[in-house]
Amino acid sequence: QVRLVESGGGLVQAGGSLRLSCAASGLAFSRYTAGWFRQAAGKDREFIATIRWIGGSTNAADSVKGRFTISRDNDKNTMYLQMNSLKPDDTAVYYCAARPQDPFDNRWYVRQNEYPYWGQGTQVTVSS
Repeated sequence: QVRLVESGGGLVQAGGSLRLSCAASGLAFSRYTAGWFRQAAGKDREFIATIRWIGGSTNAADSVKGRFTISRDNDKNTMYLQMNSLKPDDTAVYYCAARPQDPFDNRWYVRQNEYPYWGQGTQVTVSS
């Protein structure tokens, strides 16, 4: 059974930093592409960043480029999202997601319906 568990959310002041973690069980991240999404109250879930396990290349939304960094630790089967220079607009529930990676498909997966596996989410609140 695949399970993704996020942690690391909390309350932080604007300009501060947080690191989110996503621990996986029931799958080997080495064979999956994984990503972070977020959903603010009253808004649609949006793509934040993704990482390919094969090669480790990453892609991020323009709204977080230069502030957020996605990474992974294969040995720990864990993915991370380092968030710096946080803004009140970053307040949302943050979700990690995973999908099997096709080594012959070079597309970036940025839509939530492209990910079959999801965590329960962790709340990030940025105060002004």
